[in-house]
Amino acid sequence: MSHFDLSRSQALWNRSHLALESDEVLTQILDRGELEAWREIYRLASGPGEEAAKLRRRILRICQTVPLSFPHLFIAAMGALGERVEPYPSVPPPADDLA
Repeated sequence: MSHFDLSRSQALWNRSHLALESDEVLTQILDRGELEAWREIYRLASGPGEEAAKLRRRILRICQTVPLSFPHLFIAAMGALGERVEPYPSVPPPADDLA
C-alpha cells in the first residue's frame, strides 16, 4: 500500500508547502482533508516513536479546542491507538454545517 503525499491534499489549497509541525496546517488537514489524507495522518500517528505520540497528543488537543467537522472521529482513532480519551469528550461545535 502506497503512502499518500500530504502536500497534495486538497486541504492545503492556500499553502505553498506542507508544514505538518504547524498546528494550523494539521487542523486544516483534519477539518478539510480528504479520506486519503486522514489515513496518512493516522498512519503517521500510529508509529512507535515519540514523534507519533506527539502527533497523537496534538490531534487530541486540536479536537478539543478547535471547531472541526468530525472531532469525535479523530478522538476515537487516537483512542484506538492507545491514547487515553474521555468517553464523552467536550468539543467545540463545528464552524459550518458539514457535521
